[in-house]
Amino acid sequence: MIRALFTIIWFLLSVWLLIWVGESLFGIDQQQSILPFHSDDPLTAPIIIGISWGLILTIAGAASAFGRRSTLRGDTEIGVGVIVDLVRGSMRVNDLPQFDIYVRVTAADGAEFISHMRRTLEPAEEAMLQVGMPLPVHYSVTDPDVVTLADMTDLVVRDAMLDWRIRRGLIDPRQVRARTSGIQVSASVLSVRPTGTRREGQSELALRVLVTPDGQSSWETDTTVFVYPDAISRLQVGSPVWAMYRREDPHTIAVTIEQEVGR
Repeated sequence: MIRALFTIIWFLLSVWLLIWVGESLFGIDQQQSILPFHSDDPLTAPIIIGISWGLILTIAGAASAFGRRSTLRGDTEIGVGVIVDLVRGSMRVNDLPQFDIYVRVTAADGAEFISHMRRTLEPAEEAMLQVGMPLPVHYSVTDPDVVTLADMTDLVVRDAMLDWRIRRGLIDPRQVRARTSGIQVSASVLSVRPTGTRREGQSELALRVLVTPDGQSSWETDTTVFVYPDAISRLQVGSPVWAMYRREDPHTIAVTIEQEVGR
């Protein structure tokens, strides 16, 4: 209510100033005016109203910068938030720009809602974050207006991200058991071919991989993987990767670029 009142007052002051400028530039009789608060001194009212206009604008900017909460309330859960917009604010903290990151969150029960987080970003982080990119987040069960970024080194968070990828079809159903409970070993790419399939902003690649477990014979097998376009350069012929497989089915593998610590 107060914000709406301030907006109305600011709008009326803006109209007053525009009319005053118009009369000053184009009015024939400068002693006559359709405006209220007209005095013998032609500058008194414009100065007062101009100062008021600027103060309201400053207060509104400060309210926008500090009005949003950045902490969670009540019980929290882990979800996956897909970036829908990034808005750079006017504030800087430790010489780093502050951003409002708006995300579409998929909750633990599959429900979706729009929320946001406020963060300062290093230049490398700013370049990395793109619309459509998924992020692990903590959200409040009772008040999901604000989320915070979750720690990807936490095994529970990684499992939540993995479940999201499975539900979105970013992992072939045949690979799910290998990806969730398989043995992780080193491998290398022998061939790579884009399939033309895209999901969630990621491109599917068909790979021929040489799996090389420590102390065991190596073998070749085929698999697919969805990756972001900027990660395709890390899946070229000869690139080292990590493969996951189950002992009873060594030719069904899931591939990751980075080793998963704790597996």
